[in-house]
Amino acid sequence: MSVSAMKKFENFSNWFDDLLLKARIVDNRFPVKGFLIYMEHGAYILDEIKKLLEAELEKAGHKKMYFPLVTSEELFGKEAEHIKGFSKEVFVINQGPGEQKLIVRPTSETIMYPMFKLWIRSHADLPLKVYQSVNVYRCETKATRALYRVREIPWNEAHTVHESPSEAEKQVKEAMEIYQSVLKSLGISYLILKRPDFDKFAGAVYSIAFDAWNPDGKVNQVATIHNLGRNFARAYEIEFEKKDGSRGTPHQTCYGFGFSRVLAAIIAQHGDDHGLVLPPTVAPTQIVIIPILFKGQEKQMHEYSVKIKDMLSPKWRVVLDDREDITPGEKFYQWELLGAPIRIEVGPREVVESSVTIARRDTLERITVRLNDLINEVARLMDAIASDLLEKSWKTLRALISDAKNVEEVKKVLRNRGIARVEWCGRIECAEKLKEEAKGEIRGERYDIAEAPVGNCAICGEKAKSVVYVARAY
Repeated sequence: MSVSAMKKFENFSNWFDDLLLKARIVDNRFPVKGFLIYMEHGAYILDEIKKLLEAELEKAGHKKMYFPLVTSEELFGKEAEHIKGFSKEVFVINQGPGEQKLIVRPTSETIMYPMFKLWIRSHADLPLKVYQSVNVYRCETKATRALYRVREIPWNEAHTVHESPSEAEKQVKEAMEIYQSVLKSLGISYLILKRPDFDKFAGAVYSIAFDAWNPDGKVNQVATIHNLGRNFARAYEIEFEKKDGSRGTPHQTCYGFGFSRVLAAIIAQHGDDHGLVLPPTVAPTQIVIIPILFKGQEKQMHEYSVKIKDMLSPKWRVVLDDREDITPGEKFYQWELLGAPIRIEVGPREVVESSVTIARRDTLERITVRLNDLINEVARLMDAIASDLLEKSWKTLRALISDAKNVEEVKKVLRNRGIARVEWCGRIECAEKLKEEAKGEIRGERYDIAEAPVGNCAICGEKAKSVVYVARAY
């Protein structure tokens, strides 16, 4: 059951696919392209990520709703830019002669906003902040890739409506803080980038995205936030009565968080050549207890192991692995593959000394702890593991970013599976040339910090207008 001899940073694709199946995250062998089976561990982690995010959204005043899976061609076509952006990606249900076609949601603007028109009458109805955690469907035309690029996408989408542009802008910042909080608890690092206009969400005023690093050099877009301005409100005739009695068109935002891509980021950023390394907050098993049995002492050791489990179970998810048909060494390999944050080993010496041996999954370090100190030490280690995973991920991201002053330097950075920081004139012709020659995309400029250009465009040599990041992407 141990993970293959493939090395994460040498052959990421094979390492990742091998681990997904062996660690029972997903099975990609379903006979319809782009659709996955989320196995017990993958499904559990997805649910835990969902709980983390929904708790943050609720705390910020969002209300949970569920909207239909489909919209009509007429509603879908109301916002011209939006349908242009998604027209090649949608699944269509043909109802039969004389019946209009139904569009399966690629995202829910065209499903939600006709209802917003009915619900919003005056300023007293604002702000409106709703969300749903559902699957969306996109008829992916590129090659599919388990978790990264699929046709059925488990995600969360939030949609908000506001009186003024300043309130919508404030909502963008709140959404960013919510996503930062969740990703921090998962130990994931990323760049927050404002997408160039040619790559923004169809119908948005501007878009920002969270691009997480990946061992193969391709960035993984785990979340996006869009300021929609009044584009969709106008298209769907959403109006409200202002405090002064006049009529107004509201401002909107929407934002999406891809559960499957976040799961991919957890595996890709934290995993190692032994298997999964899971942040404690989402690990299906947080602690595994493995008795190392000696003949004649089985009963005593079993009772001691049960005692330890009873001590820890009220606070953590604990499994006592007392299977008799495999060796302790085989259990070690299996639980390292599955990524349980803490392993507790119990042998004759531990029973005599009223102690345990603890192994951390992230560092594989082992320490001996007295039974009286066990609960406090486990709590400390859980915090340390979460903190160290986050720190290690950010350190890796920083090391992957390199400045590049021309196209050849960009090529070199991307060949080395890095992310290039370049100065750009802003012209789409330069972006297209860079993509053609270096096979990398301009992902955008930093949204969370200001970076001013000091030189010339890395592609054409003209005066630069912004500092942007270039990477290959899923």
